[in-house]
Amino acid sequence: MRLSRGIVCECAGLSCPNGAANGTCVTQPGGYCFVAVEEVLDDGGALVLDRSAGCLPPDESGLMQCKGSQVPHQNPKAIECCYDSDLCNTRLRPQVGGGGGEGEDDGGGGAVLSGAGGAPGLAVGAALGAALLAFLIALVLLARRRRRSKRPPSPATLPIPAEASSGSGSGLPLLVQRTVAKQIQMVHSVGKGRYGEVWLARWRGERVAVKVFFTTEEASWFRETEIYQTVLMRHENILGFIAADIKGTGSWTQMLLITDYHENGSLYDYLRAVALDETSLAIMAHSFLSGLAHLHMDIFGTKGKPAIAHRDLKSKNVLVKRDGQCALADFGLAVRHVAERDEVDIAPNARVGTRRYMPPEVLDDRLDVTNFEAFKMGDVYSAALVLWEMAWRCGGARAAHVPYHDKVPSDPSVEEMRAVVVGENVRPPILSEWRTSRGPLSAVAAVAADCWHRSPAARLTAMRAKKTLAKCVPHAQYDLDEKLL
Repeated sequence: MRLSRGIVCECAGLSCPNGAANGTCVTQPGGYCFVAVEEVLDDGGALVLDRSAGCLPPDESGLMQCKGSQVPHQNPKAIECCYDSDLCNTRLRPQVGGGGGEGEDDGGGGAVLSGAGGAPGLAVGAALGAALLAFLIALVLLARRRRRSKRPPSPATLPIPAEASSGSGSGLPLLVQRTVAKQIQMVHSVGKGRYGEVWLARWRGERVAVKVFFTTEEASWFRETEIYQTVLMRHENILGFIAADIKGTGSWTQMLLITDYHENGSLYDYLRAVALDETSLAIMAHSFLSGLAHLHMDIFGTKGKPAIAHRDLKSKNVLVKRDGQCALADFGLAVRHVAERDEVDIAPNARVGTRRYMPPEVLDDRLDVTNFEAFKMGDVYSAALVLWEMAWRCGGARAAHVPYHDKVPSDPSVEEMRAVVVGENVRPPILSEWRTSRGPLSAVAAVAADCWHRSPAARLTAMRAKKTLAKCVPHAQYDLDEKLL
């Protein structure tokens, strides 16, 4: 019977962890102990058996290694695995040239997976046959490649970036991403929303966040992955992307998005637990606008970055880093500007933005979807409401609130928001003490008021708002950044 915990195995040869001397190792829960023997030539040219033992992982790679000796080898080899008790591999005696199969019993009631390497003549014949088959396959592939080179190139259905994550923002290479998804160990759920669920997980000893999308949100997963893999997307105020993958069996499917993990959680949750002082407010507001300005920016060049609009900015889609800065997240509704054709790339997605944060032109159905600047100005309005939420918690005397909390219910309809924002032209209150403050609070309040203007053309751009608040940030590196722009 398989144990639910890791088991202790004998280790010998090169299989001991970290090159340690012969002794023991401990598997992951569900892992295997193994013993392998192989015929090798010693210094005198005589055939001797080389024995090794150790631990194997619980996933498919461990199971396939247990069955590895069922495949012919150049040097005869046999391996047996077990998983029923501690040190179960001390009683395994794999035989080179003997028969074996899955599910054999070792005589002691334990479960054993085994296989043998076959006779040397059979191994050599099988190897020659495999080499001949590989040669024929190579010839067929070469012929197909030559045929394709004569045809005009067709557009790819999936964007596969060639670059790695060194500053490009595209995360790890595609094949490495799929390896990462198999190595992830889920720890516990940290949040759930309309798109799916977010888990804290571990990868190579580091904490990462894994966003598991519902099967109905495939369009959001695809769009967010596409946006994260945009060249030059990486920025300290945009959530760091690691990998994306789809995994599952015939009965279930998981769409995964693996990103950096920030223990403070979303800005929405953070403001309900922590009151801000004016210095923290300045750093938080400036970093939030820095991420938005980078998102909106067109970078021209051989491998440039298109301008991107978020379309769903709200405090729940902004994460708080350990140093108090913000990072933008959730790009499932984002749109891109194709500068070469002056077109807006809108993904087919049934989702809509959050009604409470929708700008007046969206609530009133006046948004020009062919004009990318209109999407950017819509982001600026939503960003102003997020800035107001930050300012509202500055000082600590007031409980955290979402915008228009006193005007509409907790889940307002489009009609209710239109009546308040468009019909009555109401905006969240700017307190008199904010205007008279000599610190960053007055600057944040002024920027918010300039960004939620009824007319999109009258609003500040994200870059202009960022530069305005840069004067309030005490850190020298921000001042240097502004001088370089």
